[in-house]
Amino acid sequence: MSCCHGPEREGAATSATTPATVAGTETGPANGAAPAVSPAAQDRVIEQVSLPGGSFLMGDAFDEGYPEDGEGPVHEVALSPFTVDTTAVTNAEFQRFVAATGYRTESEVYGYSGVFHLLIAADAADILGRPESLQWWVTVRGADWAHPHGPKSSWQDVPDHPVVQVSWNDAVAYCRWAGRALPTEAQWEYAARGGLAQARYPWGNELVEPGGTHRCNIWQGIFPTDNTLDDGFLGPAPVRSFPPNGFGLYETSGNVWEWCADWFLPKYYRKSPADNPPGPTIGQGRVMRGGSFLCHDSYCNRYRVAARSKNTPDSAASNIGFRTVAV
Repeated sequence: MSCCHGPEREGAATSATTPATVAGTETGPANGAAPAVSPAAQDRVIEQVSLPGGSFLMGDAFDEGYPEDGEGPVHEVALSPFTVDTTAVTNAEFQRFVAATGYRTESEVYGYSGVFHLLIAADAADILGRPESLQWWVTVRGADWAHPHGPKSSWQDVPDHPVVQVSWNDAVAYCRWAGRALPTEAQWEYAARGGLAQARYPWGNELVEPGGTHRCNIWQGIFPTDNTLDDGFLGPAPVRSFPPNGFGLYETSGNVWEWCADWFLPKYYRKSPADNPPGPTIGQGRVMRGGSFLCHDSYCNRYRVAARSKNTPDSAASNIGFRTVAV
């Protein structure tokens, strides 16, 4: 697992330190080959919408991105039709996968993962340390998808929350069982935009509605110690907590980061194919999109629909989840 993105990346997807996956090398899940597609997977409880595909303008039209992220140039992309989950995969849905297959996530195999310091639910003996430069992230023994904030927390208390503490490898294992896939970065951005051309957010260009109504779950206050909870949440919110975008997708800004299929390569937009871009064949990690409940515009505005981030495929934390697609 990777440790860590710097503070300017909002501690986006930090986690405990373990050997990193070599970029450009496919690896399977920690406990071997992913299970075959199961008939039970056809009974997924995650609603999906069918998108017609077509052309859209991908990338940052406002020149607000971090140069190292490669959010430009804006370029036209054409996509074939596909279906996409309206929400992130929930704890209840991920439990169906685990119950059907006996799969163990990488956090379970390693025995620990990264938890945001204000969410820890663990005894002092289970606090294993924290990165010197990212004191808000704590390595907690027993933190995993079923115990997202440590051994004293349980998915059963939050079945409608996005599953977190899942690595890219774990998400791919779920997808193989469910007969689905992680979205390409282009599919994710097209879906997240909800039909709005070159808008900053899924709903338009202004972060907060007139009157102060919040439309996504990000940090308010002084990070990382004082969250005013103006949007109602300190940590992840249940799916469907905020209004959907024009395509019917929920929480494509904030709440939890979402894994994409692509390797992360900042220069890719300069030469990516116009039709169904598959992503580069090598990169610095796997792409994550959407930002999380820890984003704050004073130091990380990666909750914009054009924004990009990355992490190693075996990384997991209390603010990383995923949604799926199928063609």
